[in-house]
Amino acid sequence: MANRISKLTKRSVDAIEATGSDSVYWCGSLTGFGLRVRASGSKTYILQARVRGKLRWFTLGRHGPMSPDQARTKALEFLALAMKGIDPRGAETETASHQPGSPSVADLGRRFMDEHVVVHCKPGTQAHYGRMVERFIAPELGGLPVDRVHRSDVATFHYGLRSTPYQANRVLGILSKMFTLAEVWGWRADGTNPCRHIKPYKEYKRERFLSEEEIARLGAVLRRAERSMPSAVAAFRLLLLTGCRLSEIQKLRWEYVKEDCIELPDSKTGGRFVPLSPDARAVLSAIPRESGSPWVIAGQAPGSHIGSLQRPWTIIRERAGLEGVRIHDLRHTFASRALALGESLPMIGKLLGHTQVQTTARYAHLARDSINSAAARVADSISSKL
Repeated sequence: MANRISKLTKRSVDAIEATGSDSVYWCGSLTGFGLRVRASGSKTYILQARVRGKLRWFTLGRHGPMSPDQARTKALEFLALAMKGIDPRGAETETASHQPGSPSVADLGRRFMDEHVVVHCKPGTQAHYGRMVERFIAPELGGLPVDRVHRSDVATFHYGLRSTPYQANRVLGILSKMFTLAEVWGWRADGTNPCRHIKPYKEYKRERFLSEEEIARLGAVLRRAERSMPSAVAAFRLLLLTGCRLSEIQKLRWEYVKEDCIELPDSKTGGRFVPLSPDARAVLSAIPRESGSPWVIAGQAPGSHIGSLQRPWTIIRERAGLEGVRIHDLRHTFASRALALGESLPMIGKLLGHTQVQTTARYAHLARDSINSAAARVADSISSKL
């Protein structure tokens, strides 16, 4: 919640009380200068200013150790730098006492990618981490010396991504790993990770799955689309019939396909085998093999596997009237049907290739739905005799 006060003075700031949620009070006498009041009652002076056309948030200091006049003076200094196109945080750390030539967060990001991610992570994870570092971390924090990044810098950065909580939390996790390695590499003192105590945003997981009627609609659309997009149709059918992850079907090789299963040497959770039902085997048998190509789901270029399936899925989804359904929801549908047929959560975990019980536990509420339905059927059969 945001409010406006004619001028932030010691008396007006002391008079502000916590409301049970975070609030911001903007000073009417200096644009962008304000006070953030946490639900806990703590008060921090802040500044919102544009640097080279991009809106930035700056933490100036906590009320008490810093007076309103001191905060206003610091805000004016920051605004003067911002008008010149200079990031005040970078300018402040350059004048602070730190070892000349100490590495920046941008340097840390490059070393993190080269020496940790490339060595320890799979290609998909490497690409994901690279995007997060390049799109979010480097532009916001890259110019700061690693040993001068404070928790307030990270908190402000994380707050700036609050509109996409899932993404904000993933970026925070990557940044935390970077600073942990900075301690290992001697770029920061031990135990000074500035990401500590930054509370992640609450995330709401989606467990969308298709009903029997929706599966029938999807099947009809897939049959009509077989001639125009055969590879995509085969991929969607396999996803629904096996519960595989998208990448496992996209990059499926013929050498992994056995008589009654798919043997994946290196899935997201390591090597695993995927049982093949007669219907799944029928889908695989109907796929023509491209001479010299190892890929089951062929791409447009000779010898390549299919690329992004988002565009064909958008077309299929719209024709089937499945607005908002994602490709990953086909995997959820497989799990939900298994529960409806009485399979246990541990068994479903094996079918989906989960290594952690908690991962499969997200489907527990679907199991309760099945139990409730069974109880209702039993009660109905009894009540009809009463």
